[in-house]
Amino acid sequence: MNLESAILNVTLLWILTTPHEFAHAWTAVRLGDDTPRREGRVTLHPLAHVDWLGTVILPAVTSLLGAGFLGWGRPVNTNPARLRGGMNGLALVALAGPVSNVIFAFVLAGVALLSARLVPALAEYAAQGVRLSLYLAIFNMLPVPPLDGSKLLLAARIPVIVYEELARFGFVLLLVAMSVSDLGHWMSLLSWRGTEGIFSLIRL
Repeated sequence: MNLESAILNVTLLWILTTPHEFAHAWTAVRLGDDTPRREGRVTLHPLAHVDWLGTVILPAVTSLLGAGFLGWGRPVNTNPARLRGGMNGLALVALAGPVSNVIFAFVLAGVALLSARLVPALAEYAAQGVRLSLYLAIFNMLPVPPLDGSKLLLAARIPVIVYEELARFGFVLLLVAMSVSDLGHWMSLLSWRGTEGIFSLIRL
């Protein structure tokens, strides 16, 4: 039960979901679907992208219980029929979010290194953000609705009825997987390895 870690994770998640969801919205608009623009999602305002269950409650609970880390922002609605490339365009929109997390991880690593001597607390916070940003990129690539990786299943042309059935139990599957398996541990390990790699690259 680590309250400090839970608060840190929730505040960082709120920060990190903003560019993630913005990337989805921006990519969809660039590919011809104006749905995100009409719904006010092409913005970097955090409140436009918060999902109170996925961005606040679940991250806090899973962090407190040590059951990995489970969280997401408010999904960006897209219409594949309006996207150039159809389902392939949908795959690009889905990938935009995790890619933005990787890019933002590099930005935070730069902030951490630049502030290490002057503002150690900021450097530590930014370094934690690097790890969490990579963790979110990995987590969101899981092929389970409502996560981004599930859209790749549609792009792979799995039957829509199969996807819809999976979506019905997606939330439960995520909770079970994070609670009774080592999935959270392995994602954390990968994010730590990625964090070390990013800092090594920037120092070069």
